Amino acid sequence: MEIKYYNGKVILFGEYSMIYGSPALLMPLYSASAHWDYIWRSPGKRNYASNRNLHSFARYLLENEYFSEHLDMARLKAELKRGLFLNSNIPSGYGVGSSGAFTAAVYDRFHSDVIEDPIELKNFLGRMEDCFHGSSSGLDPLQCYLGKPFILDENQHVNILDDNFLPENMHVFLFDSQIKSDTKTLVNYFKEQRENPRYLKAYEELYLPFVSRCINSLVGGDVDKFFDDLTHLSYYQTVLFEPMVCEHMKPLFFMKRNEAHFQVKLCGSGGGGFFLGFSDDKDATQHFMFEKGFPLMWVV
Repeated sequence: MEIKYYNGKVILFGEYSMIYGSPALLMPLYSASAHWDYIWRSPGKRNYASNRNLHSFARYLLENEYFSEHLDMARLKAELKRGLFLNSNIPSGYGVGSSGAFTAAVYDRFHSDVIEDPIELKNFLGRMEDCFHGSSSGLDPLQCYLGKPFILDENQHVNILDDNFLPENMHVFLFDSQIKSDTKTLVNYFKEQRENPRYLKAYEELYLPFVSRCINSLVGGDVDKFFDDLTHLSYYQTVLFEPMVCEHMKPLFFMKRNEAHFQVKLCGSGGGGFFLGFSDDKDATQHFMFEKGFPLMWVV
C-alpha cells in the first residue's frame, strides 16, 4: 500500500487575523511530513510517545459526542491498541503544523463520512485541534489535509492555488529562533489585547489592510509592491505583537530589502520557533543570514 504523507504547513499571511474574518494565504511545507506506522514495525521511545499522544487525543475526542458524528472512534481505539502511531519529522512548537498534520491524519484515516464543504471541514478540524491550542481556526489542519496552497478570502471561501503560484523570482524561507513557542499563551494574550478599544482600532485600521495587500500583491506577481506592503506589515507586527517578536529577532524585522534582499515576518504564533522570510535573491539572503548565525530552511 502506498504511504500517504501529511505535510507541514506555512501560513504566509493571516496569523492572528484569519480567526476574525481577514483573508489568509497558506501553503504546504514540503520538506516536513507525517505518516502512519505501527510500533511492531518501528519500535522506539519516540514512537511509543506518539502512540500515547494519540490515546490522549482519542480520549479528548470521546468526551464530546460531536466528533463521533464524523469519526469512527471504535476503529481508532482498536488501531491504537495494535500500536498505531504517527511518524512525524514536523518540529513541534515551531509554528509549521505539527498539530495540524496530527489532526488531519486522524480525520483522514478515521472519518466515517467525508465532509465535502471546505468551511464545514475547516470548522470540524478546528474543533479537533482545539485539544492542542485551546482555540483553533481549523486552517492549519485543513492545509495539511488538502496538501495544496490556498487562500481563504473575506467571504470564507477556500480558493485552491497552483503549486507554483509564487512569482519566479520570489523565494520563501524559514529560520530558527532557537526558542520554543507557547502558542496558547500568545493567542490568549492577543485576545486580551483586542478587548482594548485603542488596540483594536490600530489592529483593524492599520494592520489588517496590509494582510490583504500582501496577499494580493504576492499572488498578483507584483514583487516591488509586495515588498513595500510587507515592510509595513512587519513593522506593525513589532508594535502590535511585541511579545511574539523575540528580542534578538527585532533587528531583522527592521531590515530593508535593499540591504540583503529579504524581509521577515511572524510564522504562526511567533514568540519563538520559526520565523518567515521572503527573498528576491537566494544567494544574497543565504550569505547574510549565515553571517548572522541563522541557518535557513528554504520552503520554495
